[in-house]
Amino acid sequence: MALRCQFENSSEVGVFARITNAYALVALQGSENFYAQFESELEGRIPVIRASIGNTRIIGRVCVGNKNGLLVPSITTDQELEHLTNSLPDGVQVRRVEERLSALGNCIACNDHVALVHTDLDKETEELVADFLGVDVFRATIAQNTLVGSYCVLTNRGGLVHAHTPPQDMEELSQLLNLPLTAGTVNRGSDVVGAGVVANDFAAFCGTDTTATELGVVEQIFGLRNQDMDAMRPAIIDSYA
Repeated sequence: MALRCQFENSSEVGVFARITNAYALVALQGSENFYAQFESELEGRIPVIRASIGNTRIIGRVCVGNKNGLLVPSITTDQELEHLTNSLPDGVQVRRVEERLSALGNCIACNDHVALVHTDLDKETEELVADFLGVDVFRATIAQNTLVGSYCVLTNRGGLVHAHTPPQDMEELSQLLNLPLTAGTVNRGSDVVGAGVVANDFAAFCGTDTTATELGVVEQIFGLRNQDMDAMRPAIIDSYA
């Protein structure tokens, strides 16, 4: 199911967290209630790791990963890298990336099989994403936005994209990724879905401002419950279109 939560007073949970099918990262210095929601929902399935990256708490925007590995920016300190290495499950590796577009979470959206990347990402970084995370990589835009990680959230079951993504573009992306996609919003009309929701194949966490309709679309597209998606699509865009 999908849960609402907030980090301190922010509904942009995707800024302060990153979850995959193998692990969850949450920023330091949050409230115990924030951690409790992640830990209770994910307990027994994946570890919830409290961490910082580059001495910041915006870990969801600066790192990207899947069940195979975790890529972090060059600003990651040796101590932080050691903590992540020791905390991640066996078989999940972590690696620093020398990339001028250092907000990796804004520039890359991926699941366990495919990744969309910023059109200006370095070729070396693109190859590293493919090899290290074990995914097929495609350069793309979402509703003419190059920050694909900000405007797209992918799991192995589906993807949520910017509310104004043209239907033809969404169909092409869906075929490219071999995933069902839907356009939507979170946090009461925000198009920046990557900042408003984090999801894996069995859980999702949205900001507290997310409406019931938005929450329902999140649960449906990520396969977290069964419901008629066609009936819900028009409502999610609603007055924000």
